[in-house]
This record gives sequence, structure tokens and C-alpha cells, in this order.
Amino acid sequence: MKVSEFQRLIADLYLEKDRRRGDQTTFLWLMEEMGELSVAVRDADKAALREELADVIAWTASLANLHGIDLEEALAAKYPGVCVRCRAKPCACPEKRSSASG
Repeated sequence: MKVSEFQRLIADLYLEKDRRRGDQTTFLWLMEEMGELSVAVRDADKAALREELADVIAWTASLANLHGIDLEEALAAKYPGVCVRCRAKPCACPEKRSSASG
């Protein structure tokens, strides 16, 4: 399924509910799903990880729909097939130490 097809599916299923809920509450639902994704990653629970990744993408599509953003266009513009910083494929940027890594 293409990103645009999935986004349209989410709109067909949930756009009216999302409009009633509003973008701020929709965003809060997305953040709740991110928390659940975090737990799945921490616990190395592949089944939960699969489910939570799908939920995060679905809520992202809902938020994009509320703002009239075509995710497929946004992704193509942001990620043109090369690293946006070093312009290499694969990325050749030096690794930065994550604050989460301690």
C-alpha cells in the first residue's frame, strides 16, 4: 500500500471523528501511542512493536489529514533519496552521541 493510499484510508475511516476531536487532542493521542511504542522498544516485544508502529503511523496520518498535508509529498520532499545533510547514499554523516545513550 502506498503512503497516499493509507492516508486516504485513515481519512475515510476517521476524518470526521478527528475533526470533532480537533488537532490538539489528536496530537495527544499520537503522543500516547509514542509512549506505547517506547515501552515496546524497551521490552523488545516484537509483536507490540509492530502494532505500535502501525498506530503511530495511523495517528500521524490523522494529524496530517486535519491539516491538509499530503504525507507522500512531504516525505518525498524531506527525504529525496540521499542524506539531507551530507547528500550521500547511504548517509556518511559522523555519528552523534545521543543524550539517551548516557
